[in-house]
Amino acid sequence: MQIKSVRIFWLVSSLFIGISQFSSAQKQAKKKYNVLFIAVDDLNTDLSSYGQPEVKTPNIDRLAKRGIQFNKAYTQFPLCNPSRASLMTGMNPDLIKVYNLTTKFRVTMPEVVTIPQLFMQNGYYAARVGKIYHYGVPTEIGTSGLDDALSWNEVKNPKGKDKTDEASVINLMPKPNGLGAALSYLMASGTDEEQTDGMVATEAIKLMDKHKNRPFFLGVGFYRPHTPYVAPEKYFDMYPLGSITLPNEPVDDLEDIPAAAFFTKPPNYGLNTEKLKQAKRGYYAAITFMDAQVGRVLDALDRLKLNDNTIIVLWSDHGYNLGQHGQWMKQSLFENSARVPLIISVPGGLKGKISERTVGLIDIYPTLADVCNLQVKQKLSGVSLKPLLKNPNVKWNRPAFTQVARSSFMGRSMRTERYRYTEWDEGRAGIELYNEQKDKGEITNLAKKPEYEALVKKMSAQLHKNFSAAQINIIDKQKP
Repeated sequence: MQIKSVRIFWLVSSLFIGISQFSSAQKQAKKKYNVLFIAVDDLNTDLSSYGQPEVKTPNIDRLAKRGIQFNKAYTQFPLCNPSRASLMTGMNPDLIKVYNLTTKFRVTMPEVVTIPQLFMQNGYYAARVGKIYHYGVPTEIGTSGLDDALSWNEVKNPKGKDKTDEASVINLMPKPNGLGAALSYLMASGTDEEQTDGMVATEAIKLMDKHKNRPFFLGVGFYRPHTPYVAPEKYFDMYPLGSITLPNEPVDDLEDIPAAAFFTKPPNYGLNTEKLKQAKRGYYAAITFMDAQVGRVLDALDRLKLNDNTIIVLWSDHGYNLGQHGQWMKQSLFENSARVPLIISVPGGLKGKISERTVGLIDIYPTLADVCNLQVKQKLSGVSLKPLLKNPNVKWNRPAFTQVARSSFMGRSMRTERYRYTEWDEGRAGIELYNEQKDKGEITNLAKKPEYEALVKKMSAQLHKNFSAAQINIIDKQKP
């Protein structure tokens, strides 16, 4: 009897353990990742983790150690509204027909489902703090600008001292224009938390705390280093003016570049060296200030014990020229303007790895959907980067494409791991070809050299094939 009773006991115990383990596995399978979606305005890859140790970005550096850093990530369009609209809808600019700072993608594509909208449809709480979609900086700080109401359950639009102290901003331009398009800076008084980006971090932390017990998609949009370059004075102190250098390029550097490639006219706006150094110093100070706010958000994520269940994506809408070829800010197809920082951290995934494969911001939408097991009912222009999150060096044969508008035509560019090829007005206004492995400064345009004729022909055909396909509206109509 005793033996029989013992057997029954172990049988019941084993069954109970099995059911418990199965139940636990089911819960784990159904557990949803949170998404911390960090956007930075006008940030290029002058970051410590990207090989610029003179720029102090300890918090972006530590985020890179938590995930995969993509060293060759590119924007679809080096201008805020087209870039952000493209990224958030998963559609190329030629599909959504957004090429400027005023067009709303809901007008051109009213039925499109955005990234946060997709998460909302799958039971997530979606909230935004600061700039995720486009609105003018600094004029529209504190408003929703061109935000998309269908994308969020809740929004926050902070407005700090940088907005109220605009009269004190130093405008370096020879003919002063709006601060949002000027080389301008301000060594701000007061604390980090009094600045708009400091408030963005504070509000983001509050939202994470408030919604920590439910799956959330939190968009955290920082405004700096977008001009005016505003940061508390202590961040300027980290960059003595005497330590700031400008690009050292050949005197005849501009001679083999098509005129259409230049957006900054005249080169360097005609400013002297001292003013250019002041601008670059302000840009770097603003980066380090923004980085500190990213650090506050990451600290809160850890403190709230959300780090083991939260995907983190950090991206910038486009790169930023700092005097290369006499160009400043964006709206060019040079590497400094087209290339962006992109870091993705997935719980339980690889840490501290770098991928040298060419990818685009357009790939963020399908990647998040894939990693979070969300079904997408519309065709997307990009592809999932999940294979690269598992193996950053996996075989990959996808170039990245970028375009920018001029007054009456378009410039279109293709970046492979080795080359950048660009056509202006389909080649009628000039072409460019640079060997990015040997010529990182893009000093020598190879496009008209006889030995590169076959390569130019091949890359031109690929460029035209990509953009011809992109112009076809491939979105599936959504069911009511």
